[in-house]
Amino acid sequence: MYSHILFDFFGTLVDYDAGRTSQGYPRAHAELGGLGATVSYAEFLQGWDGAFAAFDRDSDADDHEFSMAQVGTAYLTEVLGRVPAAGEVDAFTRAYLAEWSAGVRYPDGVVPLVRSLSRVYRLAVVTNTHQPDLVPGHLAAMGIADLMDVVITSVEVGHRKPHPAIYTATVEALGIEPSAAVFVGDTYLADFVGPEKFGMTAFLIDPARRADVPEARRLASVLDLPARISPDEVA
Repeated sequence: MYSHILFDFFGTLVDYDAGRTSQGYPRAHAELGGLGATVSYAEFLQGWDGAFAAFDRDSDADDHEFSMAQVGTAYLTEVLGRVPAAGEVDAFTRAYLAEWSAGVRYPDGVVPLVRSLSRVYRLAVVTNTHQPDLVPGHLAAMGIADLMDVVITSVEVGHRKPHPAIYTATVEALGIEPSAAVFVGDTYLADFVGPEKFGMTAFLIDPARRADVPEARRLASVLDLPARISPDEVA
């Protein structure tokens, strides 16, 4: 019935801390000091979180996506009192992302699941992210990058889920009709409502049963997916 499975990434294939400043970021703070900023560690966390929040509020109107380079440039301009060079922005944002990524966890069972599904279906990742190489890097670390036909990121498309542009970019890249794809993720609007409106069949990871979705489309985790779509084909 279906030829493709499209995965959300964060919260679906990996566990993560959604907070942007809830972990330790000494390296990123040190990068600031090296650029001449005099903000304390607490001031850095508050200011960096505020910079992200401002960009998020602006994006909420139309689901356009912003990049780490954009938010990094805005924040560094504020704390340095000058426009930073591109290399300075890159060094700071990569230091931050390296520390943020330390909170990304690869759950047991996900890699074998993806390998099993790849024997029956074509696979892709469709993810909201501010950095183009972040998710591909994690997929490579997990050893499953080669199993994905495409990795579609919101920052490269210019719009985040649930904007239809990101689903359009996905089916065009894969050369399929929406009805050929299953979409699985953990966010109601982005990973269920958006794909369903676009013509895909969506499954929502919702162990707490918070969303109003059909029971047949509700998953406790991504590991439940095979039994819902092809119990006789995937083992």
